[in-house]
Amino acid sequence: MTTVYMDNNATTKVADEVVEEMLPYFGQFYGNPSSMHTFGGQVGKKIVEARERIASLLGCSPDEIVFTSCGTESDNTAIRGVLESVGMRRKIITSRVEHPAVLGMCRQLEGHGYMVVEIGVDKQGRLNVDELKNCVDDDTALVTIMHANNETGVIFPVEEIARFVKSKGVVFHTDAVQSVGKIPVNLKDSASDLLSISGHKLHAPKGVGVLYVRKGTRLTPFMVGGHQESGKRAGTENVPGIIALGKACELAEQNIVHENTVVKGLRDRLEKKILETCPDSFVNGDVENRLPNTSNISFEYIEGESILMMLDRYGICASSGSACTSGSLEPSHVLRAMGVPFTAAHGSIRYSLSRYTTEQEVDFAAEKMPAIVNRLRELSPFVKT
Repeated sequence: MTTVYMDNNATTKVADEVVEEMLPYFGQFYGNPSSMHTFGGQVGKKIVEARERIASLLGCSPDEIVFTSCGTESDNTAIRGVLESVGMRRKIITSRVEHPAVLGMCRQLEGHGYMVVEIGVDKQGRLNVDELKNCVDDDTALVTIMHANNETGVIFPVEEIARFVKSKGVVFHTDAVQSVGKIPVNLKDSASDLLSISGHKLHAPKGVGVLYVRKGTRLTPFMVGGHQESGKRAGTENVPGIIALGKACELAEQNIVHENTVVKGLRDRLEKKILETCPDSFVNGDVENRLPNTSNISFEYIEGESILMMLDRYGICASSGSACTSGSLEPSHVLRAMGVPFTAAHGSIRYSLSRYTTEQEVDFAAEKMPAIVNRLRELSPFVKT
């Protein structure tokens, strides 16, 4: 059975070019990049090259790149590092729809005496920017708002927010794990102080990430020990992963137009076919301002977990906007924050495409949905009569 992979917001295929670039650094070139000998030094030069490639994609200076193990570490480092550096300020502002890497950390800190304000979104998943601006005060230590939502793809106005936050003398961090490589990012013209990315979201392997730290931003290291990453993150570098991420960022920069034309067109084709053939279904989120690869569709009166199980029989990989896949009876915190009705929130499916997705795969996935939806509605106690 052929696999039709449409779960790229969860993780991506490692690009063939990326695998080719990283493989020699598992065996042939295994030196420690911090060593003074030539054998290790040649590895160190490849890390420098990777840093330059990533900085090119992000539009920043290579020395503002800090390598981490993943997006979660980048988020955690940014939040904890800022709070330990700003003194007596005890207020954190975030949103209700952040990734758990941010929300979980903020809520943990709330138990340690910090005040956490979670800004709401409207029915289209758009952030209430006025509410955020009204919350920033002299006690605010950090504002952390994601660049694009991982479930709906809705893009937040982080530049507007960052400029306002900076004007108030507050540090701004954005989780850009889902956006980097899919839409243009230019930190040279940005007011953001910190930005997180993760390799496995843009065709690099799992286990490597980046935290961008603007020059002059005070940040207490999360990991201490050695001198690596200019003292901002101790520990021997994940050399193959870093080299892989550098190559993946180079490829992402080359393919950014493809993402916003071809991939976007395939997503729209998938949506159109599904909405035309499956009554009582609708797209969640701001359809005019979202990532080009992401579609979150609710199918009323049925459960997302059941849809996924039936899709899986055809080799189609997607994900549910409902947390029922983890044993919870509650729908996604993102959809709850948006006020999506209960009968639709439980039946939410996220399709996330990539530059490897084909038109044939899109048509195949769309073709299977009507029968799946009809069958599940026949069995559903919630279906309207």
